[in-house]
Amino acid sequence: MADHPLFVVSDVHGYRDDLAAGLRDAGLVDEADQWCGADARLWLLGDFMDRGPDGVGVLDLVMSLQDQAPENVHALMGNHEILALGMKRFPENRFAESWMINGGLSSDQEALTPAHLEWLGSLPVLAKVGGYLFMHSDTTGYLGWGDSVEEVNTTVREVIESDDAGRYWDVWAQLTSRYHFARLNGPEVVRDLLARLEAAGIVHGHTIIGSLIDCPSSEVDGPVLYAEGQVLAIDGGRYDGGPLLVVQLE
Repeated sequence: MADHPLFVVSDVHGYRDDLAAGLRDAGLVDEADQWCGADARLWLLGDFMDRGPDGVGVLDLVMSLQDQAPENVHALMGNHEILALGMKRFPENRFAESWMINGGLSSDQEALTPAHLEWLGSLPVLAKVGGYLFMHSDTTGYLGWGDSVEEVNTTVREVIESDDAGRYWDVWAQLTSRYHFARLNGPEVVRDLLARLEAAGIVHGHTIIGSLIDCPSSEVDGPVLYAEGQVLAIDGGRYDGGPLLVVQLE
């Protein structure tokens, strides 16, 4: 491996064994799912659970890798993480209907431990790594929480630590929005967002690549660069029959 190679993956959605296999193929974990990536860095961009068979198994794998290599393995919060937290915190609220519509599994909810919930609630929603801005969702909604990565993450963390169901719902709603970079004015929108958050390019999951390039997920074979080369989409649509992409960045 080159010095400090950088890998990203998003939207595992319960496909724990696929994640482990992809990380093995990338040389990041061994056959026992132990970190062996030396100085490589791995970022997982959210949506670990729902839709697929073993969301909590995905959490356990990622948390274990973080414990083994805390300087190397990092994770962001996606919309399904705030959804899971909302279901636990406000089970009688409107989260329940959205959870069912969006592939929520009782097996995941029932298996969540206090340690899982604490970890989920600690996740940032944005990160800057080199010139990249990492985010789960292809939305400008993040800017409603601040004018810097630090401010955005602080604001969302304050919501997570509150007892305000309405503010939780707002985080869910903003992280669920999409396609803001794929519209006709997408390149201009991206340039403004990157200028405000002081980054050179965006990497995101959330919106499956097939919907961006108008093809079945089963035909997706890699990430897609769009918005005049400013944005890289990495969600292959695993739950939709596509690949779970483990992408090495330049």
